[in-house]
Amino acid sequence: MQIKPILAALKRHKAGTVLIALQIALTLAIVCNALIIIRQRTEHLSRPTGMIETDLLTVANRWVGVDEKATPSLGKTDLEALRGMPGVVDATYANSYPLRGGGWSTSVNITPEKKKEMAHTTLYFSDDHALATMGLKLVGGRNFRPDEIDWVDPKAFDTTPVVIVSKALADKLYPDGSALGKVLYHSGATKPSTIIGIVERLQVPWTGTWAGNFAENAILIPRLLTGNFGSYLVRTQPGQLERLTKAAPALLFKTNRMRVIPDERGVRTFAQVREQAYKSDRGMAVLMGVVCAVLLAITAAGIVGLTSFWVGQRRKQIGVRRALGATRHDILSYFLTENLLIGAGGVIVGAVLAIGMNLWLVSHFEMERLSLLYVAAGVVALLLLGQGAVLAPAMKASRVPPVEATRSV
Repeated sequence: MQIKPILAALKRHKAGTVLIALQIALTLAIVCNALIIIRQRTEHLSRPTGMIETDLLTVANRWVGVDEKATPSLGKTDLEALRGMPGVVDATYANSYPLRGGGWSTSVNITPEKKKEMAHTTLYFSDDHALATMGLKLVGGRNFRPDEIDWVDPKAFDTTPVVIVSKALADKLYPDGSALGKVLYHSGATKPSTIIGIVERLQVPWTGTWAGNFAENAILIPRLLTGNFGSYLVRTQPGQLERLTKAAPALLFKTNRMRVIPDERGVRTFAQVREQAYKSDRGMAVLMGVVCAVLLAITAAGIVGLTSFWVGQRRKQIGVRRALGATRHDILSYFLTENLLIGAGGVIVGAVLAIGMNLWLVSHFEMERLSLLYVAAGVVALLLLGQGAVLAPAMKASRVPPVEATRSV
């Protein structure tokens, strides 16, 4: 197949050629960057919390008309009642938990100087039942002892003698792996806290991109906060979660009615917590997927439409070629090659646009750099899409009989 006659024919159809090439270029640029967003969101959705998420119930509790000084005794009563329920493995009280969406964050260092933070972290106020309830895996050291747990006013909180940290934070503070038994300083405190335990993984409460740099930096504090708000986490036996979703709040109200458990997000299984936390990420991934599918469909339709139009215009020319000895395969190859040349021009421009668009997104938003593998895959996909789209009208052109050469236009 000679390329020169094909190029000469395309020059006579500049408008259609340029429009299809630009459509392919824009599709490639948008789809490549959309795939980056989809991959980011998908990785976000599947990020592990470090907890055993099955059979875990969360109950948001707000005291009403209760003196804050009375909340420790009320909380202890609630926990004893929850732990004594049939089907409950363990329960704990916490200011926050992974994916909840709110909590404490602070800087952390290994020296008392405040020149520069070594890391940023979240603080989980917890007791000696937190590890078992949340299903956290202790990879070094020990759990808190009951005598180390106390209740504290949030406004008066300073620091604690001992803490448990996530492995990610331990490795950040002590890259040589010697964090166990070492000290850290957090929340601007001048007194050190000794690391007595390290959990394999523990995610922060936030899912936003701003928390991405410290997503697995967490400190467990052996303190429970007084105040009118907190959350109960309940670990249930297998098969008991649905029953306890109704029974646990009922028991809490029976214990003390001076409380409010919100109707919305008040009682949630952790599966519901995860679903609601990543609702926007899931929506964005679906939206980008739909955009990609629509763009590819429009591009394919454009190629089919233009080629069909050209076939209609060239029926007499095709008939002449057939009369001069061109085979059906020759006609088919002509249109496939013609489309391949248009597609090649489009993907070259599209690759440049994709990289340029990505550089702009990286500089203005929290976007990853576009891998050349994505561009290469996009180029191949668009070229194959073009060849597939042109196949039907090209087959139709190859079936034009030689007698068309004798017909008037």
